[in-house]
This record gives sequence, structure tokens and C-alpha cells, in this order.
Amino acid sequence: MAAPLKGNGRVKVRDVVIRIAGNSQDGIQAIGGFLARLAGRSEQDVMTYMTIPSTISGGPSIFQVRIGTGDILSAGDEADVLLAFYQHSYEGHIGSLKTHGIVLFDSDHVEPKPEWQADYRHVGVPISGLTVEAIGGTARDKGKNVYALGLLAKMFDLNVTKLKELIGERFGGKDASVLENALSAFEAGYSYSLGHLLETFEFAEGLKRGVKQVVMNGNDALAYGLIAAGVRFGAGYPITPWSDIMELLRRELPKYGGTFVQCEDEIASICMALGASYAGRVAVTGTSGPGLSLKTEALGWAVMAEVPLVVVDVQRGGPSTGLPTNVEQSDLNIACFGSHGDSPRVVLAPASVEDCFYVAIEAVNLARRYSVPVVILTDQAIATRIEAFDEPNLQKACQELPVDLTPAPEHKPYDLAEADGVARHRAPGTRVLNGIYPVITGLEHDEYGHPTGSPTLHTKMTAKRRRKLQSLAETLPDPEIYGAPEGKLLLIGWGSTMGPIREAVDHARAAGQPVSAVHLRHLHPLPPGLERIFSVFEHIRVVEMNDEGVYGYGQLGGVLRARFCNPKIRGINKTDGLAFKVRDIVERIREEVTDGMRHY
Repeated sequence: MAAPLKGNGRVKVRDVVIRIAGNSQDGIQAIGGFLARLAGRSEQDVMTYMTIPSTISGGPSIFQVRIGTGDILSAGDEADVLLAFYQHSYEGHIGSLKTHGIVLFDSDHVEPKPEWQADYRHVGVPISGLTVEAIGGTARDKGKNVYALGLLAKMFDLNVTKLKELIGERFGGKDASVLENALSAFEAGYSYSLGHLLETFEFAEGLKRGVKQVVMNGNDALAYGLIAAGVRFGAGYPITPWSDIMELLRRELPKYGGTFVQCEDEIASICMALGASYAGRVAVTGTSGPGLSLKTEALGWAVMAEVPLVVVDVQRGGPSTGLPTNVEQSDLNIACFGSHGDSPRVVLAPASVEDCFYVAIEAVNLARRYSVPVVILTDQAIATRIEAFDEPNLQKACQELPVDLTPAPEHKPYDLAEADGVARHRAPGTRVLNGIYPVITGLEHDEYGHPTGSPTLHTKMTAKRRRKLQSLAETLPDPEIYGAPEGKLLLIGWGSTMGPIREAVDHARAAGQPVSAVHLRHLHPLPPGLERIFSVFEHIRVVEMNDEGVYGYGQLGGVLRARFCNPKIRGINKTDGLAFKVRDIVERIREEVTDGMRHY
């Protein structure tokens, strides 16, 4: 707990990190979700982190939530409170607790270790047994999570009324007895006296922003962004961790006159989405790394035919089936360059849960404007974590993309005279007054789409497709520098690493270290201004969750070195399937800056 302050007979805290450890069947994600959503409704900031087993039978799992009254940039390196349901939860996660932190454990299943008694404050509560007393034995395993939520509500003086509303929203659609049991378990946990064991805490009052917040995870934010952008057709195949987006679109798109189709495989999914885009819509398909591998041939067709398409890739550990429920950023190369031949496409990476919403809208608009496939590279960490952010201005953000069937005097979709290289497609069925109708094909073609083997036309069409991305790059904003505009060390990040990188920069600068950061959302093409930024820093390190490769830098590091031929660019990489902790980056900064920058 950051900077505790005494006041009103309680301990005031500015932020707190709570780690809940148990099994995936225990509903620990539900506890964390309730806490996160309560924070959002209380004008607090919040960020979560979770791990789940990759096996269908389940297994050990954690949910960590950081709640505070200021800006929360990461889910926290160390926990202030560990809630442990089992012995393995206790022993496996006690090391994540701050020294003298609180371990709240189910004394029916956990036997504390004597050697840890001095380092951590142990509070035992017979959670399982008391849940049975509150709601009966048959509901014990499904109720102890809500009982534990009541304990946490008492410990941190949380808003009981709002928590009960959240419980009602979660269980209100089920049998009345389910909601009744949940509320009974919560009230029993809240009524349990911790006074003889532990003081209670309350959050220091934050600034009242007067702006309504929404609370959701990255997958939900991205899906709602696609709907707001006007997407009305999608096709996909289930794969972790993309499946949540698919399920939300399948449920919500019909409400807006749209359709989502679950196909028999990944290849059928992208081909069906391409058919919808050819028909005049901007369609979406999505997957994770293994599925993106299968989609690459059809992705190449989209490049050749210049058909707009949005492809969502929620990255996970690889290669092959790899680590299905762990995080990695190792799909950048396939997203930018996957497919045979020269097949330029746009690649974007959201930096936060909020950014998922707006990147989805940008992806749709770019796909439509440039008649190009756009890949959104998100990842497991940002997909599953929950954040609170200001409610979007939906009147401004939402758009409709009706099919335009206005008759045209003539229609030459692949006109080589277009300065920006963009194909100007019209939906099938549009009347062309001169009677010359074009076609669309994956073969190389002339300006009307008719297949050709002409070496001259292939050269010109290849340059045309390349020119689109060059035209787009000229319109992108220069990236912002977090910290001083020049210094000794510049950190480069992309995707879900933004928060930990910025928090690490704050730590470093507070210690007098000349460190700044740049976070990239546009990965292909790259934004302008990077060469100028790189020139005023002595060393550049790319922080990314992939392997450092044969030469000491990861995938974005390789893209940047290829683009700028700059040997200052090296990597800070990890491949353990876990998100970066702030201290991981801080330690590397210390090595690089204090120890005089390592030379390779």
C-alpha cells in the first residue's frame, strides 16, 4: 500500500495491490472483476492481471487487482494483500507479497509456515466452513469467493451498496436462489469481525473528475470499438485468447443489423470475411498466432485484390500451440511480413484497454480509406486485464458504413494514375454507365482487374500497392516522448508494455537517471519523426516480450534496425509468458545507465 496515512482511526492508502490465488474453478476472477468494476464506479483508477491454466480441467490461477486514487500504470510488482484459498496458493505466492504485507488465508485449507510468520502478517479465516454455515454445503465451493469478497469489503471499507448492485447484475439473470445465496455469502463475509486481528483501511480521497467511467477488459473494448466503427459482419473460429471477442460480436452484432459467423476453420473465416468486404462492407476476422499462420494465404489475396479487411491477432506464447494462456509479443514479423510475395499491409498495436476501443475504429477507417488489410496486434495481457477509463463520446465515435450503390460514369478500380496508389472499389451491383465492368482477382491484373502476365504491369502494380503505405505513413503523427526530449537512454515499447515502461521511467527519473520512452501504436508503416528522436539519445533499448534472437534484439528491434540502420538499437526481451514487471525494467535501466551502458 502506497504511503499509508493515519486518520479517522483507520489507515488511509492511496493505492493497494490485492492478489487472489486459488484454482480456476473457485471464481477468483469474479472477485477481481467485482473489485475492478467497483473502482470504476467510484472514480478510482484500476488495472488487473490474471493467469489461467491452459488445460480444460483447470488448475491453479491468480487474479491481481491494483486500485488507487491516482493514475495506475501497471498491475503492481508486489502485492499488499494475498488472499490464499489453498496451501499451494499460499506457498506459491507468498513471495509476491511485500515484506510485512497481509496474507489473508482460508484456515480450513492452509497451514501457515512458521518461518514466514515474522515477514508477513497472517490472518486466518475459516472461509470454507463459514460459507457452509451461511448458505449450506451444496453451494460451498461456489460461494466462498463471494464470502471472501465480503471480507475484503470490510477490510478496505468498500461501498457495500455498489458491491451488492454488482452482485445483483452478475447473478440476477439466474435462478433467484443463486442471487440469494451470493448475497448471503457476501453479507456473512462482511459481518465477520477482523477487528481483533487487523485494522481496516480506506482509500484517500482522489480528485472528483466528474466524468463517468466504464470498466472492461481489452477484448471487450476492442469488440465494442469494431461495432462503433460500423463493422456489421465478422467471421471467426474459436481460439484462446481471441474467443471472447468472437462471442461478444456474435451476441451484439445482430442488435445493429449485423452478423457474425463461426466457421469450420481459420481459412474459411478469413475467406468469408473477405467476401463480405468485397460486397461493400469492412469485415473483421480474428484469431491468435496459430490461426494467423493459417490465414496468411488469404491475407495475401486481400493485398493483391486490394480489399479492405480487419484482422485481430490476440497474441499468445508460441510457436505452434505454445503457451495458449500466457502472453507474448512474437507475432509482429508474421503480422508485418507473413505471406509469400511482396504483400504490404497495415499493422497497429493498442497500448491500453481504452486504446483497444479507439484502435479498432482507426483500423476500420484505414482499411476502408486505403483498401488494405489492417492487422490489430493485441496480446493476452491487454486482452484479459480490466481497466477503468473515461466513457467514450459515442455520438462522436460511432459511425455507419452503408453500402454505396450510386451509379458511376466509369469504374477503373486499379487506376495507376492515382497518386496515393489507393484502389477505388465500388460494391458489386453498382451500375457503371459506360458498360465496362471490372473484376477482382488474386492474379496480377490490369487497371480493370483483368489477369495479366505483363512484367511492366506487375512492376507498376507492385509499386502502387507499396505507395499506399508510404502515403499513409506521411499522415501519421510523430510519436510522443515520455520524459525529457533528449537524454542517455530511450526505451521503445509497443502493445501492453506501455504502463510498466512509463512507471519504470518515472522511477528512473526520480533517481536522477536521464531516461525517456516512446511507445509505438503504428508498427507498419512506422510513424515519421523517429530518426530525429533517436539522434538525441545515446542508447536505445526496445522493450518487448519476445526472444532477443541471434543478434541481441527482438522483432520490433529488428524492424527498427532495418529501417534506420542504427546500431544503438538493442533489445530488452523476455519470454517467460508473463508480463513485464516495473522492477524488471528498472533493473535493466540501472545496468544500462549506472554501469555505463553495455557495448556489443
